[in-house]
Amino acid sequence: MRARRAALPVVALLVALTAGCAHHDGASPKTPSASGTPSGYAEMQRKADAAESAAAAADRDAARDGN
Repeated sequence: MRARRAALPVVALLVALTAGCAHHDGASPKTPSASGTPSGYAEMQRKADAAESAAAAADRDAARDGN
């Protein structure tokens, strides 16, 4: 199960990157907002936080099950 735990952060990162980049049209990125953060950053951060939380819950479940 060690490989599964190692893969969870990688999967979370891929989900966050895919979600953050999926809505862009064309080759040029959108201009950053006035605050200096890219458009959609807050949503991407929420999704990354949710993925990290899910990975932590999976780790707790695996530890509880003795795997």
